[in-house]
Amino acid sequence: MKALLWILLVAAVAANVSTSFAFDGGKQVAISVSTGTVAIASAIVLFLLRDKRAKGV
Repeated sequence: MKALLWILLVAAVAANVSTSFAFDGGKQVAISVSTGTVAIASAIVLFLLRDKRAKGV
């Protein structure tokens, strides 16, 4: 599960960066918002699934 989320996060960030070079106008905005949303969502899920370690033990 975590590996799939990492792949999704990297792909979404790469797609988000490349849209500024490949598209213009409304199409670029729509794709950028979509990939940004996917990237943020996968980062949040990865954060919530992280190993919780006790501090100072």
